[in-house]
Amino acid sequence: MVKVQRLTGRFFFIFSFFIITKNCCAQSFALTPSNEYRPDRLRKVVVAESVFGLAASAGLYYLWYKKFPRSRFHFFNDNNEWLQIDKVGHATTAYNIAFFQHDIMRWCGVSPNRSILIASVSALSYMSIIEVLDGFSSQWGFSKGDMLANITGTTLFAAQQKYWHQQRTTFRFSYHTSPFAIYNPAALGNNFKSRLLKDYNGQTYWLSFNIRSFLPQRSTFPAWANMAVGYGGDGMTGATSNPTEVAGKPIPTFKRIRQYYLAPDADFFRINSASPFINNITYISRLSKIPAPALEFNSDKKFVFHPFYY
Repeated sequence: MVKVQRLTGRFFFIFSFFIITKNCCAQSFALTPSNEYRPDRLRKVVVAESVFGLAASAGLYYLWYKKFPRSRFHFFNDNNEWLQIDKVGHATTAYNIAFFQHDIMRWCGVSPNRSILIASVSALSYMSIIEVLDGFSSQWGFSKGDMLANITGTTLFAAQQKYWHQQRTTFRFSYHTSPFAIYNPAALGNNFKSRLLKDYNGQTYWLSFNIRSFLPQRSTFPAWANMAVGYGGDGMTGATSNPTEVAGKPIPTFKRIRQYYLAPDADFFRINSASPFINNITYISRLSKIPAPALEFNSDKKFVFHPFYY
């Protein structure tokens, strides 16, 4: 059994935790930083995050880990699985947890430097819970590669916020259905929801660069315009290699291919709106790469143009 088959599902669970926490503490996802320290807000946040954090940990244990044998704490090397797409997923998740937590702290009036520190520690702590639980499971183990990816995503957030006071580069996610899941549904999912969480063939992770933020202040370039570079993979029906048969049935042979993308993107939250509803939508949309044309270069050394890619 492969460790990473259920990691992306937990990523979405953690994202939901932070969205719920923010919704419990304010009417808007797009939280406006407070110019003064607000201990009343901070108390609500601490209580909400503590409750949901304990619930998340307990839920992960009772809904997942309790089903499998336990062992002494040990390490597990999964660095050669799924063309490392799962590692980019770890970095993306850690980055976005830090991003959300920082905004929550600034809404509470916590100083910029302390907000960065709290956000970074929070991201690594929540991601470490998963690794520690894995470390005590005989089925998996604590992955040093996963932790390195977690640190990478958190560092990308912290360094930008510290030195630029904004996020010029963001980690984003997109998904499309792939033809490979039907050959190994236990590993890749048997419906759209499970495939969204398990099928690494359909997942693409992006670094989205805001162009205007890298230009001189006098520039009139559109503030919302981004360019993104993405990474994905294709042809995977198993973690480290493709099986020749699944459940006693032979399956076709597929070549495992790495894919690199260049595509336009957008950060519509940089457009000021008088509507809180619009601001909420554009804020949450920063998690996701917008559908757009994309140029692919893959490990077969071929260029492929996609008129519409997500």
